[in-house]
Amino acid sequence: MPMNRSDIRHGVLESLLAIAPEVDAQALDDTRLLRDQVDLDSMDWLNVLLGVHRRFGIDIPETDYARLATLQLIVDYVAQRAR
Repeated sequence: MPMNRSDIRHGVLESLLAIAPEVDAQALDDTRLLRDQVDLDSMDWLNVLLGVHRRFGIDIPETDYARLATLQLIVDYVAQRAR
């Protein structure tokens, strides 16, 4: 059964908040660049993507990292690949 987009978004936000608990998830704009909204260095960003990988059991090749720039793009990516 495909995952609900709302559940995916919630899981992605949990991965983000595990790395950056100071983020106000309610204030995030799904279509704006996440790195413009949240102060994450490259290592933090890698840890967020690793959290998404673990939570949803999907591989995220390094070549795809640049495509995952907004919350909406990450949710779309996970929705296409989640088990």
